[in-house]
Amino acid sequence: MREALDPGEAEAIVLAIERRADLLLVDERRGRQAAAAAGLKVTGLLGVVAQAKRAGLIDFAKPVLDELIRTARFWIRADLYRRVLTELGEID
Repeated sequence: MREALDPGEAEAIVLAIERRADLLLVDERRGRQAAAAAGLKVTGLLGVVAQAKRAGLIDFAKPVLDELIRTARFWIRADLYRRVLTELGEID
């Protein structure tokens, strides 16, 4: 696993397995696939932001995502960005 993944992702997956974590935050596709194959429940940053909106912790997801894209260089496919914001009722 450590050869195929970023070292941080590989370590996070190993620790999640060892500690029997309920959920693992991973954004990279290969890391998500490896974690899911290991039987872990996985979410990404989009899932965290969406859940924060649904829980009422933030009023809007769009400004949070836009700030992540702008300042942290978080990459998200345009179609996925639209789909998440549509599901959250922020765009049509």
